[in-house]
Amino acid sequence: MSHADAPPTASASPRWYKGNLHTHSLWSDGDDFPERIAAWYRDNGYQFLGISDHNTIQTGEKWVRFADLKKRGAAAATRQYLKDFADLAKTRGDTSTEAFEIRLSPFADYAPKFDRPGEFLMIPSEEISDKFEQKPIHMNATNIAGEAIKPQGGSSVVEVIRNNLKAAEERSRELNRPILVHLNHPNFKWGVTAEEIAEAVEERFFEVFNGHPIVYQEGDATHPSIDRIWDIANTLRVTAFKAAPLFGVGTDDSHNYHVSGMTRATSGRGWVCVRAKSLSAADLIAAMKAGDFYASSGVVLSDVRYDAAAGALKVSVAADGDAKFVTRFIGTLAPDDGKSIPPEAVGVELAKVEGRNATYKLTGKELYVRAQITSDQTPANPCMKDQKKQAWTQPVGWEKRVK
Repeated sequence: MSHADAPPTASASPRWYKGNLHTHSLWSDGDDFPERIAAWYRDNGYQFLGISDHNTIQTGEKWVRFADLKKRGAAAATRQYLKDFADLAKTRGDTSTEAFEIRLSPFADYAPKFDRPGEFLMIPSEEISDKFEQKPIHMNATNIAGEAIKPQGGSSVVEVIRNNLKAAEERSRELNRPILVHLNHPNFKWGVTAEEIAEAVEERFFEVFNGHPIVYQEGDATHPSIDRIWDIANTLRVTAFKAAPLFGVGTDDSHNYHVSGMTRATSGRGWVCVRAKSLSAADLIAAMKAGDFYASSGVVLSDVRYDAAAGALKVSVAADGDAKFVTRFIGTLAPDDGKSIPPEAVGVELAKVEGRNATYKLTGKELYVRAQITSDQTPANPCMKDQKKQAWTQPVGWEKRVK
């Protein structure tokens, strides 16, 4: 059974939950109301959502002018919002003119309208938007509470990452609640290099896929793709730093809800599927920290298992019409002579399997192994030319090599 077919109820046995952890609303630079965004994800097969606005966690009073919304193409959506969510919507001023204002509902007001045990969960989130010099360094804090975490700054890219992660960890201890922090879109304005994210070993999560059209998912002539960054960083972590590798997250980073197309940051492009004991923030985060999840831009996995005793990574893909699939097992092998690893030996294809079921038997030489599954079908809402549906599993086989 795939997670798409699983019953939407809590269970004693872990099951798959689909969610998006990077989304924007009118609380920052998104162009729609959080209630309408939450309704879209709920109605389109997601079980959890974090609306992660820049340096805010949706508390207090905030009002937006209808005239400004109209300029952003949100006039019709605003009128519909006032009808659909009349119990939450508040306005001030003369609604027969364009000068009236609409209050943005705080998270505490709108989230209970969507939360359903075992079916759908809103998770309070924030995108901590920091920088070093001119390089953007953005990190999502999932399941945050209290006040927004202010960007902490630092004297280098690595220090900025560490300082913001430390602030989130301190908040987690203060509130006695788990907070998951992941690094966003490293290629956005070329903010974070593979070497920098490798050195910031305290950060365990990053976006291997982000659906925003301007984050350079595939890199360019002088910058590596995000997949390549993952392999470079993980190879450095396991060898140079004796540290655990990064886990890869898939997200939308949606901002635009009224106009579609590849030039817009729209919904439904990237997500995570988490195998958790229940649909709660604590269980979802625990499962992600254990690596029991995968990232996707369209491929659904019915199962992924790593048998450490047998040294086998197994992947099963859910059927998708007449789609055909190829699973590439990717990793870096430790050199026999103990010397440094040349660039061409980092993140190589260790095996390639066609079909819906694939297994890789580790030899013991791997620093890590991960699977990338690619369909021959185009996503329903692509963000890149010639894009195909994909899924990414987490690296395994590294445990004995780290501290």
